[in-house]
Amino acid sequence: MNPGAGQDNTDETPMPVARPAGDSPAGVAAVPAVEGPEVPGGSSDGFAPLSIPLFRDRWIASTVSGVGTWMQDTAATWLMTALTGSPLLIALMQTAASAPVLLLGLFAGATADIFERRRLLIFWQTWQMAAVALMAVLALFGVISPVMLLALTFLMNIGSAMNSPAWQAIVPELVPLDQLPNAVSLAAASNNLARAVGPALGGLMVAAFVKASTGAGWVFALNAGSFAAVIWVLYVWKRKPLFKSALPAERIMGSVGTGLRYLRYAPTLQAVYLRSFLFTFSVAAVWSLLSVVARREFEHGRISGALGYGILNGSMGLGAVIAAVMLARVRARFSADRILAAASLQYIATMLVLAYVHYAWLDILFLIAGGFAWTSTMSTLNVSVQLSSPGWVQARALGMYQMVFQGGLALGSIAWGAVAEHTSVTVALASSACMMALCLPLTLRLHVLRGTLPDLSPYQWKRPAPHLEIEPAPQDGPVRILIDYVVPVEHYNEFVKKVHKVRDVRLRAGAIRWGVFRDGNDPERLEETFVMESWLDYLRSRERMTTDDFTLLQAVRDMHKGDDLPRVTHQVYAKEITDEAHHA
Repeated sequence: MNPGAGQDNTDETPMPVARPAGDSPAGVAAVPAVEGPEVPGGSSDGFAPLSIPLFRDRWIASTVSGVGTWMQDTAATWLMTALTGSPLLIALMQTAASAPVLLLGLFAGATADIFERRRLLIFWQTWQMAAVALMAVLALFGVISPVMLLALTFLMNIGSAMNSPAWQAIVPELVPLDQLPNAVSLAAASNNLARAVGPALGGLMVAAFVKASTGAGWVFALNAGSFAAVIWVLYVWKRKPLFKSALPAERIMGSVGTGLRYLRYAPTLQAVYLRSFLFTFSVAAVWSLLSVVARREFEHGRISGALGYGILNGSMGLGAVIAAVMLARVRARFSADRILAAASLQYIATMLVLAYVHYAWLDILFLIAGGFAWTSTMSTLNVSVQLSSPGWVQARALGMYQMVFQGGLALGSIAWGAVAEHTSVTVALASSACMMALCLPLTLRLHVLRGTLPDLSPYQWKRPAPHLEIEPAPQDGPVRILIDYVVPVEHYNEFVKKVHKVRDVRLRAGAIRWGVFRDGNDPERLEETFVMESWLDYLRSRERMTTDDFTLLQAVRDMHKGDDLPRVTHQVYAKEITDEAHHA
């Protein structure tokens, strides 16, 4: 394959930039970045995003639907408690809600990055509405069983799992970047406002009927209707995406593979995922066993167990709403690491109180504090994912985050439910608190939103893609790109240090191999080389370049000796040319 023509190789080697006097040879122009506290706070007015009509409509519709969802969660869990006395089966309700995300999170993110998100969201909202409507019919006719309840909960949450990455990924399309932390906090407030109101309403409706299945059935019917509000907002929305590729869409499995490759070389995201898993695995004991705690605390009082469960669940929702209101000011004063550490300590205290202190009013107080800690943690981690992933892969990053998050809840629910089944609820809650305490030293070393954040806005190439003498077809490959640098011997170590930072840039964008080599006969000549699976993948990698990635490439380019650009060669794997291909 012939190399690119002469010096017209700016697709891989940035043009020289003017440097202020006194800069070192490797100096580069400053790149805009998010400065300030550990979690970029944006406006101190946490409600500012609600002044934007698109975001406000989405928020209201989401809150209405969320109330219905949390009413259903309470009613379904209490219905399972009425249908069976097994703590394991009751805990499996949380698993049925979480497992679909564990299985489908990355796949859901891939579809959200490929297909038009508005239509995708309408489809999966309709799916959930249909599943809940079926559950309502079966419950109202009194023919629902524990297995059917688990199966339909699982089916409904397949829709929720496929919907979630696209739903979160549209937030940056609705608000300016500096309002993103507040928008995420308000989204959490919406969910947790629903959590504060929904469980109590769900518990009241179930308690209002003699048969739990009848009360739960009407709750399910109301929830089916609540999805209509979200579907209507999505139907009338005129979407303008932030990132739109000019190239053919990726295939779903290829998109999944590209997403995994990106995450493999994104240590910042890996730290977020590990913290999320360790936190949710421990906290799952509260979510999965709270109905059993409610039955224990309210069984002999004037408040029914169903209503008591709604009150306890609503207490966490109330704490979460308080957190969402205060988080803008909290983020302005404390780092993300300190917020996460304080939240973990609070949850340790909450789980120990639920385990050993049998006073309902004290449980409520600590659950309010636990709800505050929950939203503080989830909002901080969610913002971190959104600010640490570029637009082209953001839904996949959020899908993986949801996959890890719900995976922790699902596996934790199984583990703590099994502990409770074979020992007691007290032992299960105390064990989860001990596990979180043991993991705390590790999580303190996994920093989140620390220091200056990279500029992940798409870099706008100044020139079109290279046109070669033998133009490859989109699927031709593998493709090897070689970039020749001439570096003074005295700058060799500095160059090698800088060029190795480019490795992750190439691999995140889709390269399957990368290397840098020094010429044995010419110590000043070094060659960077990377391989893409196809010419189309190479073109996609150019679209995926962020401003921060380009800054790293510029730093390497500035160490090249001379005024000419480094020479770039594009090579395509040599295959035998058939007569049909030759004539074509």
